[in-house]
Amino acid sequence: MLNPTIYLSRRQAAGLLAISLAACAPYPQRVRETPVMVNGDRVRAADGASAAGEVAADRGAMKATVDSIYAVATAGCNVAVCESVARGEVQIGMNETQVYAATRTTPAAWVVRRSNGDAVMVPSVPSASPSDKVGEFVMVQLDGGRAAVLSRRGPQGIMVASRTQEGSALAQAKEAAAALIREGDDLVASNDLAGALNRYDRASVLDPDAPETQFKAARLLDLQLRPQEALMRYQRFLLSLDIERIKAQGDANAKMAEAIAMAQQRIVILEKQLK
Repeated sequence: MLNPTIYLSRRQAAGLLAISLAACAPYPQRVRETPVMVNGDRVRAADGASAAGEVAADRGAMKATVDSIYAVATAGCNVAVCESVARGEVQIGMNETQVYAATRTTPAAWVVRRSNGDAVMVPSVPSASPSDKVGEFVMVQLDGGRAAVLSRRGPQGIMVASRTQEGSALAQAKEAAAALIREGDDLVASNDLAGALNRYDRASVLDPDAPETQFKAARLLDLQLRPQEALMRYQRFLLSLDIERIKAQGDANAKMAEAIAMAQQRIVILEKQLK
């Protein structure tokens, strides 16, 4: 017996087709995203508050560094040096760490040029020069790791303090300085500018009042595009001279007068560059 034929209307056929397609469709997928916040998170502070917090953190870190330097500087120092560090005054004979401690600064406040155990310290930012109880520093020169020449800015210009040398010791120091200057001049002629600068630095420690040494060092630093150090040396050169007396002697000091004019011009240019 034959099964009866089932006839479907168009509407019924369309309905069955829709049900079939729905049955074959894949299950809906879930997108897993990392939540922006989870329980326990704190809302970030506004930009102003965040910046203030960073400044406070930087100050705290700076204070901690200064305190650490102070502790190292005063560990095992003699009574005179410890008292000088405590009152904030740099003295001849202090080591580099003690200079930092006495000025309440960190190495970031200075640019230090080292050579064969000697060093020259100048402020890293001219407008924010380190200072001690006596005044604002222009330069500190170390010989064998100890402060030998201190140059501070005073009301009448740059004040220079150096190791006290008397009698034959002073004469020997000047003679040794002159020999170092001659070596420096020979090294300049052979284009060894680093070696020449080393000799001039050492000579200026032995004889800090010699203007010629300051000018030679200033010229080398200027040529090496080190404007801050060059500026300090040009200023030291001019302040160590009796300019009016030199001008009065006329042609006899034409060479020195030329150096003075050059130093004055370079000071103006370098000061503009450093602003």
